[in-house]
Amino acid sequence: MGNNLFTAGNNTNPRVLIIGCFHGDEPQGKFLIEEYLKKAATTNILFLPCLNPCKTRTNANGVDLNRNFPTKNWILSERNEFFGGEKPASEKETQFVISLVEKYNPKLILTLHAPYKVVNYDGDAREIAEKISKIINYPVESSIGYPTPGSFGTWAGVEKNIPVITLELDEEIDVELLKEPVFKIFEMLEKY
Repeated sequence: MGNNLFTAGNNTNPRVLIIGCFHGDEPQGKFLIEEYLKKAATTNILFLPCLNPCKTRTNANGVDLNRNFPTKNWILSERNEFFGGEKPASEKETQFVISLVEKYNPKLILTLHAPYKVVNYDGDAREIAEKISKIINYPVESSIGYPTPGSFGTWAGVEKNIPVITLELDEEIDVELLKEPVFKIFEMLEKY
């Protein structure tokens, strides 16, 4: 996990953080980031291609990392695919992301998920969500439609006041077809 952090070039102060694979069964983000980095000569973005290398929604401890952040709404939930851990920030992956955010203080964070085909946002991110929506032709949604206690978006976007975009990609199409729009989004964020 910690050794797969990438920028292209020598940028020590990236303004944007992009995270793929919060959930191991949503590999589209990892693939798209790795493909983009093959062609990017330099970048102003800090990429974390894969936070959760397991092939399941949860990490090796059975914790949904996107429910494990120390938010005001974190709850001890039942052990299922949305289990947020025994306590907030109990997982090394969560602690690693928290340390990244604290170290680099990004001005925007994009996380890549699947399958809902929406541009979801937390915090002051509606304007950038609408720009992303125009590129990928997904609707903008301020709510994903169900409770997300302990979510990264709540922690970073709402409670830390960092604009957060959760780009829910289409999992029913060949991921190769997502390269063009997602690369355009990355290129737009290079100028953010």
